[in-house]
Amino acid sequence: MSGPWTHWDHVLKVDPDKELVAGDTFEDVCTSGTDAIEIGGTTGMTEEKMERVVSACKEYDIPLYQEPSNPGVVIEDPGLDGYLIPTVFNAGDPFWITGAHKEWARIGEVEWGRTHTEAYIVLNPDASVASYTEANCDLGPEEVAAYASIAERLFGQDIIYLEYSGMLGDPETVLAATEALSESTSFYGGGIHDYESAHEMGAVADVVVVGDLVHEAGVEAVEETVRGAKDA
Repeated sequence: MSGPWTHWDHVLKVDPDKELVAGDTFEDVCTSGTDAIEIGGTTGMTEEKMERVVSACKEYDIPLYQEPSNPGVVIEDPGLDGYLIPTVFNAGDPFWITGAHKEWARIGEVEWGRTHTEAYIVLNPDASVASYTEANCDLGPEEVAAYASIAERLFGQDIIYLEYSGMLGDPETVLAATEALSESTSFYGGGIHDYESAHEMGAVADVVVVGDLVHEAGVEAVEETVRGAKDA
């Protein structure tokens, strides 16, 4: 399996429903050293908010992807390198496995050549995405590794995303998922807030994803996580 993410260590996820820290600009965000920017969030998404962030970021030489939370907020913009579409493998509501994707294909023209899926395994029961998708988060390392294996082997997923949104995850569980993969790329997201946490999770996942930090602590803090992920 191949894709630009096979060469990434760090991804910065920007939530269009949240503001940047005072004094930070989107130029600062795009030149933070991250390997790519994902634009998306779980709640409060609109096309207008998405377009605002895409327009601000596309002026800079960095891979730019939209991660839409529902088909109604997908935007078409030549400044985007593509779309990363979550499919939540441990969702209790099947809408988040194939239903939302079916609706996108039904109501819009999907740019299949620029559309890629992320096999999400949601592991923080208190996260909005867990509530939203009714995810079963009560999973041990073996079960998470099994989800990772079927995502790669049965469903051909290039990206396996371990999502702990809102908390720092269990390194043993993340490592189990990564070691279960032969060719797919493991993403880890959740609770990354400094060099040490990025370094720790970068050692057990292929790519570290940092999100809320840019909105809460600012770009300088993000730059520390870039260093941590790349040193791992």
